[in-house]
Amino acid sequence: MTKTGINIALLAAMHVSAASAAAATVHVRAGGDLQMALVNARPGDVVELEAEAIFTGNYTLPRKEDSPNVIVLKSAAAGGVALGRITPANAAAWAKLVSPNNLPALQTAPGAHHWRIELLEISGRGTADLLALGSSEQSALSSVPHDIVVDRCYIHGDATVGVRRCVALNSASTIVSNSYISDCKSENDDAQAIAGWNGPGPFVILNNYLEGSGENVLFGGADPAIANLVPADITIRGNLIAKPVSWRAESWQVKNLLELKNARRVAIQSNTIENNWEAAQSGYAVLFTVRNQDGHCPWCQVEQVGFTGNTLRHAAGGIEILGTDDSEPSQQTRTINIRDNFLSDIDPGTWGGSGYAFLLLGGPRDIAIDHNTIIQDNAEGILQVEGPPILGFVMTNNVARQGSYGIKGADQASGNDTITAFFPAALVTRNVIADADAQQYPSGNFFPSDADFRAQFASFDTGNYQLASQSSWRRAGTDGLDLGATAAPAKPTPPRDPRPDVGAASGSNLRLPLVARSRPKGQGRVRRGMVLMAVGVGLAALAVFRVAGSWDRRRGGCE
Repeated sequence: MTKTGINIALLAAMHVSAASAAAATVHVRAGGDLQMALVNARPGDVVELEAEAIFTGNYTLPRKEDSPNVIVLKSAAAGGVALGRITPANAAAWAKLVSPNNLPALQTAPGAHHWRIELLEISGRGTADLLALGSSEQSALSSVPHDIVVDRCYIHGDATVGVRRCVALNSASTIVSNSYISDCKSENDDAQAIAGWNGPGPFVILNNYLEGSGENVLFGGADPAIANLVPADITIRGNLIAKPVSWRAESWQVKNLLELKNARRVAIQSNTIENNWEAAQSGYAVLFTVRNQDGHCPWCQVEQVGFTGNTLRHAAGGIEILGTDDSEPSQQTRTINIRDNFLSDIDPGTWGGSGYAFLLLGGPRDIAIDHNTIIQDNAEGILQVEGPPILGFVMTNNVARQGSYGIKGADQASGNDTITAFFPAALVTRNVIADADAQQYPSGNFFPSDADFRAQFASFDTGNYQLASQSSWRRAGTDGLDLGATAAPAKPTPPRDPRPDVGAASGSNLRLPLVARSRPKGQGRVRRGMVLMAVGVGLAALAVFRVAGSWDRRRGGCE
């Protein structure tokens, strides 16, 4: 097993603990009292809802006695149970929870713990959080729900009017996996598939389809009610994070695909992140932009982020990083490692914006951009920078084209002038900057023509951006590896609507272990599982290391 596979195994390890031999399966038929069944369920029980039954209301997962044994809330499922990431078609025969109002269809009571939610369809419309794990009001860690798994669920807003938020992740030790989360959209507010701002983590977001009009995935965006809280130990892996291209002809408030405003120790790994255009913001797909959103979170910070092995494509801009909040006091963004990613179709001609792969503002520090393959058309440049000098900047082993300006800082010429002014003592070497003037950049980089650039790839014209076997960029990196990204990119596809039945993506059979079922009565005490959130261990092994145009100031938020 690879190191990454071991890390995920750690994240999803089963903790086995004693449960009552009296654990039971409680069947709730259509028209039955689901809330009473949840109240009466004991640790170790399974609450099973009749297949295809519709439960309309606002249901709450209560806090039980302090037991590590899991209560499972699930649909009865005829035939085989879907493995890996589900689609709406898989959910057709499942039980359905429907919110009739602007309250969650399903939420947690303060301190609720050791629940597993699986094989359910959850839906609603308007300004609701469809699935609310924790709350904005909780002000003490003792009130935070914890040890919760959401696996293989179809969670969605109304196709016509949407819903503001599909999953509110204000909990601890929580996994969302193998689910299909869609139609999280709003014309007037930021809407998200998953957003968390008042829970400490750790969190695992694994192998889902995630669709949101504002920010598909957001951490921060509202000030936490718990003092000094920074959501931390977050793994976002193997997901398809996308907006339907058809939304461009509609009026949803579109901003970005993934944003961190208050987060620490984050691994964003092996995702496909696609389809973002200039609309309510300038069109950058991924934002690491620290925000003291409401002025009461001076401790807010974005730090220790690894963005590795992802495919980011079909967007107006790539990745934007903000050093400090420009409106309220905040901590400094630092230690961001962007490595081994494919960025393609970053094209202002198609998506608006400037087409820069990177935008650095406000003086973050310790930023490493290493081994990325960047394919831009009609772009103004590779990297734009404004604000104070950035200490600890490293840019190595990347493959890109100059565009109009290459590496360009405010009020500076491209290349060496910008590097001297904004990146003191930086390491900028072994990068391919096609069509650039070698005299404008540090020695040790490569400056092929556009034709030579295209010839280095397996099949540039068909979107296969892996290096050709005869490429001179093979083993030419500072570390002896090939230049550009070395991970396998997602399969090339044109911009399209990845719904309603998105196919299985790479890694879509990554599954969390199911909760163990009870032994027959009389065989003694049984043991049930709950996921141990060993995120700190997993993230440490990812080696998120510390290394020595205009920008959009419109602030989106959760509340």
